[in-house]
Amino acid sequence: MPKSSADALIALAGDGAPGETVKTMKLYSYFRSSAAYRVRIALNLKGVAYETVPIHLIKDGGRHKSAEYQAVNPQMRVPALELPGGDVLVQSLAIIDYLDEAFPEPPLLPADARTRAHVRAVAEVVACDIHPLNNLAPLNYLRDPLGRDQDAVRAWYHHWILEGFAAIEKMIKPGPYAFGAAVTLADVCLVPQVANAQRFKVPLDRFPNIVAVDAACRQLPAFDKAGPENQPDAE
Repeated sequence: MPKSSADALIALAGDGAPGETVKTMKLYSYFRSSAAYRVRIALNLKGVAYETVPIHLIKDGGRHKSAEYQAVNPQMRVPALELPGGDVLVQSLAIIDYLDEAFPEPPLLPADARTRAHVRAVAEVVACDIHPLNNLAPLNYLRDPLGRDQDAVRAWYHHWILEGFAAIEKMIKPGPYAFGAAVTLADVCLVPQVANAQRFKVPLDRFPNIVAVDAACRQLPAFDKAGPENQPDAE
């Protein structure tokens, strides 16, 4: 197992011969995508250099639907992570799992199996329960063909965040992060979802634990650098 990000990249890109340039990864991303936001945080925490390839999800009818991007990711969603050598990984949790194995420091999962399960549970509440219902595709489906107006779409969005956050609020205990003194996968998933909630003006006063964890994480450069407002395609 590589001992550092640099060692791992050399292992991926070649044998590290003198004069050889180690290629960086390419992250196909959209600045407002919370799934891409998760991967950006993980890459930053691991100290892995990457090139951002913006894929705008709104312009031109959604550039993720282009034939060029479909060749990268058949699902036509972001993020996608292209490794040195051309292999492409998709789905944010799968990408982060890969990064945690390929670049083991700092670990995003605790050593204790029971705590790992709790961390994964919070991550999955976000990534499997809240986010899929509030992603761009279902929101657009609510508008057309189902014909719901913007107030109904907003109520839908708020409902699923509030329901998910009500559970997460009881599952975490700021320490200062979701599961103690070290950042975990739970924090990596939670912070982008809080950003979504704030963007859509979801009230968070009922969730002091979530707010405290988010505030602690945002003090870290890896989280700050990954923020939507700091991306090259930010609007």
